[in-house]
Amino acid sequence: MANQALMKDGLDQQAIKRIAKSIQQTGYPLDLNAFCRDAQRGLNKLELKQRVHHIISVLHRHLPDDFNQSAEILFNTKQYWDYGDQNDPLSGFAAWPVIDYSATYGLQHPDVSLALLKHLTSLFSAEFAIRAFLIHHYEYTYQQLQQWCDSPDEHVRRLVSEGSRPRLPWGQRLNQFIQSPQPVITLLNKLKDDSSHYVRRSVANNLNDISKDHPDTIIRLCTQWQRKPTPERQWIIKHACRSLIKSGHPECLALLGFNKSPKINRPGLQLSRKTITMGEKLDFSVLIKSRAQKAQKLVVDYTVHYIKANGSSKPKTFKLKTFTLAPGEERCISKTLSFKPITTRTYYPGLHAIELFINGNSYKKAIFHVH
Repeated sequence: MANQALMKDGLDQQAIKRIAKSIQQTGYPLDLNAFCRDAQRGLNKLELKQRVHHIISVLHRHLPDDFNQSAEILFNTKQYWDYGDQNDPLSGFAAWPVIDYSATYGLQHPDVSLALLKHLTSLFSAEFAIRAFLIHHYEYTYQQLQQWCDSPDEHVRRLVSEGSRPRLPWGQRLNQFIQSPQPVITLLNKLKDDSSHYVRRSVANNLNDISKDHPDTIIRLCTQWQRKPTPERQWIIKHACRSLIKSGHPECLALLGFNKSPKINRPGLQLSRKTITMGEKLDFSVLIKSRAQKAQKLVVDYTVHYIKANGSSKPKTFKLKTFTLAPGEERCISKTLSFKPITTRTYYPGLHAIELFINGNSYKKAIFHVH
């Protein structure tokens, strides 16, 4: 993934030209220069999702008023799609507004729109667009998702799991699945042994979403899935339970073979310095020594207590390392924190803290100052 501070550049002037040229090649008489001028007007002031909505509006002004006609043009665009620089990790973003056009202007045409989303999803992902149809046309859309589980295209199968995530980042929340996740679990049961790691990772992320509202449901499901474990399914279970592990959920820790009370000496948490300037990096290290007579599985996380604009703190937990500690073994783990501003997080000066967690238990906290 590219630096998130630059993600909006995935929808820049070059991306707009690629969209226009691809539409032109379908035979539709798009005025390329007029489209590009319209799309670029005010673009530099907009953030990523604002750019998506802006370009969707511009597409609407330059495509036919009749959605069925516009959908046919966009459908044919895939055949002529300009994928851009294959070494550019942001090149796929150009397809985002093309795909999400259906969620804005095709909501009253679910049959046409869903067929279009299925067709275009491999260009970027229709995971954001399909959520509007799950909200407004639930029965028909869910029926399509059930059928897509058997698609030969891994992008379509991933759309099932990613598009149904209750708490998809950047996506509209699916409150019906937050309240009752069973329909989603029915879909994920079909995909749990998918041949594609791309799909299996999405299944795990979906389960992790559900675990935030229904932890006991996910524990029961993962226990069932462990009865005939494969390495791939074990990976899904471990990845799906990462939030429960961070929170120290005892049944989850036991499920994955972690002792809630590991036998270790009081761990050390050492900072490279106690004061840094905004934009700099901070190194820290953790020293853990076993005092057990047998090997122990440890999951080590750390929480950064970031200062907010109002002076209060907001914790954010990250994974540090998962490993097996041999009897008497001593292990040192190092990590670097960056305080370079990014799109998804704003840093503020003040006293911050790093807190160490091992198998869900808080062990140590170190304070440092950002100015």
